[in-house]
Amino acid sequence: MKPDYILLRMGELTLKGRNRNVFENRVLTHIRDFLKSYPNIQIIKNYGRVYIQLNGEPFEGISQQLKKIFGLVSFSPVKKVDTELTAMRKVSLELMNNMVPKPTTFKVNVRRTYKQYPHDSQELNHLIGGYVLHHTPGLKVNVHKPDVILKVEVREEGTFIYSETISGLGGFPLGSSGKSMLMLSGGIDSPVAGYLAMRRGMKLEAVHFHSAPFTSERAKQKVLDLAKQLTNYSGKIKVHIVPFTDIQTQLNEHARKNLIITFMRRAMLRITEKLAEKNDNLGIITGDNLGQVASQTLSSLNVIGRATGMPILRPLITMDKNEIIKIAKDINTFETSILPYEDCCTIFLPKNPATNPNLGLVERMEKSMEWLPQYIENAVEKTETIIVSNQKEERLSHLF
Repeated sequence: MKPDYILLRMGELTLKGRNRNVFENRVLTHIRDFLKSYPNIQIIKNYGRVYIQLNGEPFEGISQQLKKIFGLVSFSPVKKVDTELTAMRKVSLELMNNMVPKPTTFKVNVRRTYKQYPHDSQELNHLIGGYVLHHTPGLKVNVHKPDVILKVEVREEGTFIYSETISGLGGFPLGSSGKSMLMLSGGIDSPVAGYLAMRRGMKLEAVHFHSAPFTSERAKQKVLDLAKQLTNYSGKIKVHIVPFTDIQTQLNEHARKNLIITFMRRAMLRITEKLAEKNDNLGIITGDNLGQVASQTLSSLNVIGRATGMPILRPLITMDKNEIIKIAKDINTFETSILPYEDCCTIFLPKNPATNPNLGLVERMEKSMEWLPQYIENAVEKTETIIVSNQKEERLSHLF
């Protein structure tokens, strides 16, 4: 049975109090953007419920798009009938008969908001449930753990009947928590960090550090492909490609070998901070995972993080690697992330990188690198910006 409506459910935590309409309208704005290719749909808000009227548009295609929208907890395909007992019974029976596989137990759950209707909710449970039971051999009622809950919402404008609930992404509506710059490498972790930040309402831009000729054009394209995958959930993303070769070669020549990664990561944060501020970002998102590599011990994170005064958000900080991989597979970034194109973090990698760097020593050594501030400015000025969507890439001139 083809549905003619979709019932939408927003996150309760985001919809309480005075912010309810703000958050709800953000979600609906994203729904309209994601469903532009379905011109006949109509979004209806009515007494605490939000529906999409399909008007002949296919439920399956719209369902796939709704699964990509943050702030939408779940949704259900719905059939609307006249608020009249015969129609309610007929459609309820058809809905049960069309289920695959066939349920063996069920219960009816009626919600009556139209109080002038002559039968109350409890009576309708029996009137509809009894009819379905009588016309469906082998079906039984189980009020505690039924295979199917048949839900019936009785309203003045019509009665809505459904049984299926499809999970959405949940979280906060995209953009409701501000905008931050994602440090996007070619690995598994950073795209997952970006996804989780978006799920908490963060709008993203991304920065990637490219070290030609030590890293290839394929490595850069790999990162753009990862960003493109994230745009399935966000729409367009700005990706800033930073030329990092000069800084890395200078560090390799002049810095203490075991501290090269520390200096490199601090320089990356300073560049990211400058790009973030120029683009009205309020934070920096990284794929750091506590203890995973030398630069991600607590001591290293402390010393590296002191390079910026901007908040550093680390969604993966305490996650297990298998948890991260599972999310990467769910959002379809894993297969791209494991392609064998190295990023700049693998260049000039020392045999024994410092895991417990001394902040005072690092700051004193940086002060002696009189060349570093200008090299950072040069990298910012030569940054290339590419606007990525799930359909194309748009290269802009150097913006800085």
